[in-house]
Amino acid sequence: MAAVLAASTLVSPQLTGPFPVGTLGAHLVDSTRLDPFQPSKNRELMVTVSYPAHRRGQQAPWLAEGLATAIDPIISSPDYLDIPAGTVDWAKTLRQARVDAPPIRNKWPVVLFSPGLQTPREFYAGAADDLASRGYVVVTVSHTHESVAVEFPGNRLEWGLLPDSKPETMKKAIDARVADMRFVLTQLPRLHRWADTSRVGIAGHSYGGYTAGETMAHDRRFDAGINIDGAMEHTGDGGTYAPGEVVTKGLDRPFLLFGGDLGDRELSHVDTSLTRTWADFWPKQRGWKRDVHLDNGAHLGFSDMQWSLPQIAQISPQRRADLIGTINPEDALDAQHDYVAAFFDLHLKHRGTTLFDRPRHPGIRLVG
Repeated sequence: MAAVLAASTLVSPQLTGPFPVGTLGAHLVDSTRLDPFQPSKNRELMVTVSYPAHRRGQQAPWLAEGLATAIDPIISSPDYLDIPAGTVDWAKTLRQARVDAPPIRNKWPVVLFSPGLQTPREFYAGAADDLASRGYVVVTVSHTHESVAVEFPGNRLEWGLLPDSKPETMKKAIDARVADMRFVLTQLPRLHRWADTSRVGIAGHSYGGYTAGETMAHDRRFDAGINIDGAMEHTGDGGTYAPGEVVTKGLDRPFLLFGGDLGDRELSHVDTSLTRTWADFWPKQRGWKRDVHLDNGAHLGFSDMQWSLPQIAQISPQRRADLIGTINPEDALDAQHDYVAAFFDLHLKHRGTTLFDRPRHPGIRLVG
């Protein structure tokens, strides 16, 4: 974890696994599906693949320059970080992964990752790279026209087109996401030859957590999943309670709930103040299940904001607490990396762990 910096360039955390990491970006076009947000053309996606590699090549930028320039005013605005635009040079912040580094030749299990609603996939690069360093091929997906912005080849930016948060809009978003994840898995063998698609996990944050569960409910190729701090519903603003099939039917494969706090309330299956979907899911889940909680952690602390915000001196202490909680950032990051990896190690690599029997990290509480 880097110390607070006076300069505007941030430092990404060191990888905790034994392998260096390579990375590549890919532009995918689903010729069988029209884009639900722009039905005049086929669905296009951008993905990032992180994988165990030999330590060669240049470190990858956290955000591409075009995307960084476009979204800096949004990230810096009073609705988000509340700092002057241009405070951080996002494009000069480097990941630990190296661009197009030669892969280590081995059959690696796969984890697909879905970001939060309207959130760029790049904001989960740290988590993806760290999991890859522990022996996984990790694919993060941008959900085009729902994400605030997606940068395609040729410096083309496609902006978010979500008009509102009505139930029908939220249903369109979750259906698009599930179709996106299923399509990406189908395309993966041509993206990375060492991806073992017989062992596939899926994870996501916020609406991405809902995406992980709902994708598993519709596609048995996904063997295990994690919902990170996400309600599993498309109820939207003012709508009738509309949980996903993952909630109403449950799953017969392993699924982890990993929640944080919102003020005095928590996201867990024993607290329905934020959403009742976790409580409704719990008795329907037929496969392995656990509910792990990060005390004093906040919603955006499950993204790369966990390591980047503490380095930005201009962010007020209250804003930082609201966004990433009051838990020690290094402790939070260690816990997140270890629990996500332990879950997939257990269910995709069949390696035993005691992390789900007794907590070994500050702030971690086993709810069930």
